[in-house]
Amino acid sequence: MPLPKAELHLHIEGTLEPELAFRLAGRHGVRLPYADTDELRKAYQFEDLQSFLNLYYELMAVLRTEQDFEDLANEYLARAAAQGVRHAEIFFDPQAHIARGVSMGTVVEGLWRALGCSEEGHGVSTRLIMCFLRDESADSALETLEAARPYLDRITGVGLDSAEVGHPPVKFREVYKAAAELGLRRVAHAGEEGPPAYITEALDALGVERVDHGLRCMEDPALVERLVRERIPLTLCPLSNVRLRAVDVLPEHPLRAMIEAGLLCTVNSDDPAYFGGYVADNYHAVRDALGLTKEQMRELARNSFLASFLEDDEERRARYIAAVDAYEFS
Repeated sequence: MPLPKAELHLHIEGTLEPELAFRLAGRHGVRLPYADTDELRKAYQFEDLQSFLNLYYELMAVLRTEQDFEDLANEYLARAAAQGVRHAEIFFDPQAHIARGVSMGTVVEGLWRALGCSEEGHGVSTRLIMCFLRDESADSALETLEAARPYLDRITGVGLDSAEVGHPPVKFREVYKAAAELGLRRVAHAGEEGPPAYITEALDALGVERVDHGLRCMEDPALVERLVRERIPLTLCPLSNVRLRAVDVLPEHPLRAMIEAGLLCTVNSDDPAYFGGYVADNYHAVRDALGLTKEQMRELARNSFLASFLEDDEERRARYIAAVDAYEFS
């Protein structure tokens, strides 16, 4: 039985396994530029974030209908449940779909057909977080927020993802202010490829409550001190960091040093179909590569629930944390 955990940094489009991609391509008569799933998997060798994004957006062409998004979410939830996930806060990228002629409603309704019955079907509670593409304009982000208004009963928060360098958080100050006024929770990718200053800017300009990635905070001791003092959670994705060359090899990942510095770290899978593992695979990989103790593993799992947006259901959060505390490692 796997260690109970929450997953807080997961792009649903990044769970598109080659087998499902080909199945959906067949459903819609889309011709993928790969002979088979093996050839597609060989393309998952990335030089940096942009080389990954190029393939990521290319494969989205197969996601067209509510059924496609429902199938995508259900396949993720089944895998997540098998890896001990009890709660998942799931990112989606509406601009990438709207640009292809797929409406906001198609995406949200399709995802919700799976998420809305996830507890019954998979034993996983969920939240949905709508991300803005930072390499698109601030006006496009505002238009996306406006398009999401009819669906805000199903959207818990907003995030910021895609190519980080050259797109500082402050660019999105206005849309985050508007999101806060609508009662939406706020997270943002910062300090993955971008500098530590982007993390500070995400906190100060966007008012984020959680930093996605954030591993480069370790280059700024004053920032580390602030993150510890304010108990700002970080959603780290170790296998992703190695695949995208943010870290050369896993034994060099700063996670252990971050834990020892008192940072509220969590471990997540990011885009697991592309990066070689789902969330439990990330836990096992860092345990082995960094020599994490059982108590440090338990701390990571406990942190995942503490960092989640479950303030509306503290009884559930307490139940999940109790399951972590009672877990017996083999």
